[in-house]
Amino acid sequence: MEQRPLGRTSATVSAVGLGIMTFGSQTDEPDAFEQLDLAADAGINLFDVAENYPSPGDAETQGRSEEILGRWLQQRGARDRSVVATKVTGPNGWPHIRGENRRLDRDNIRAAVEGSLRRLRIDHIDLYQVHWPDRLNSTFTRPRFRPLVDPAEMVPLEDTLGFMGELVDEGKVRHAGVANETPWGVMRYLGAAAQRGLPRVASIQNGYSLLDRRFETGLAEVAMQEAVGLIAYSPLGRGQLTGKRLPEDASDDGRVDSAVRSYVEIARRHAMSPAAMALAFVRQQPFVTSVLMAASRVDQLRENLKSLDVTLSREVVKEIDGVHDADPNPGW
Repeated sequence: MEQRPLGRTSATVSAVGLGIMTFGSQTDEPDAFEQLDLAADAGINLFDVAENYPSPGDAETQGRSEEILGRWLQQRGARDRSVVATKVTGPNGWPHIRGENRRLDRDNIRAAVEGSLRRLRIDHIDLYQVHWPDRLNSTFTRPRFRPLVDPAEMVPLEDTLGFMGELVDEGKVRHAGVANETPWGVMRYLGAAAQRGLPRVASIQNGYSLLDRRFETGLAEVAMQEAVGLIAYSPLGRGQLTGKRLPEDASDDGRVDSAVRSYVEIARRHAMSPAAMALAFVRQQPFVTSVLMAASRVDQLRENLKSLDVTLSREVVKEIDGVHDADPNPGW
């Protein structure tokens, strides 16, 4: 498995990671352990989770994904060869996690870290990520910019990074990262790190796939120039790029189905599975640090890992770009 630098840190991560968001709900523990074993055997060392997982989840299941990963790390003795990444939940949604007034402040971040460390059964987190911004303008919840007034209780991202820096100093966190961020947000984080001597964000975790290539506009340049590589989630467009959900009658196609049908045709013409082509496309992007594979069943992960043997030619990439250019980002 190819290892890639994690930002400008001394750490490296596998070019493919395992996204752990269904463990404890859609995925039971025996299947989860099979997935983790299979991933480790394939050379994957990056395991990405979050304090609010599994998804879908509620107050009863919250934290189970971290707990399952923690038990696997302990039982397999795999901690030293694993890069454990998790996330702190920001405001909006999930009121059962530290209440309605949850912000990205010192108390909330510290409580989140302590909870994650306990559930994961480890003494430090390798990559600790802000799951989404505290501010209102966010790629995660608002696809369009609107000049909204930030709430008075909003925590400036410079302060959030400072609180994470305290955890780095204490040895509870090794590296900081962000998720669902914008170019402006990433640059503000980098500026705060340089000006205040705080940890430099090492990565950004955003969605990226053949159906949603918005990362290429603005963020890809930041990722390349500033060495804040993309940890890409949803590389199969929530499963749509497998081609298994296409309607039988192409006349019923909407924008997404039409694009997926075109990508399926390209893959089959070049003797690849649609999923393998979609995953290989993301993995080959120069701004990508790691591609997160997430599966609700071990057989799905086994199938997706076949993409590791696939390298897309210039001809295939040109065909893919032609479909994208004709109708960009239908999945958003």
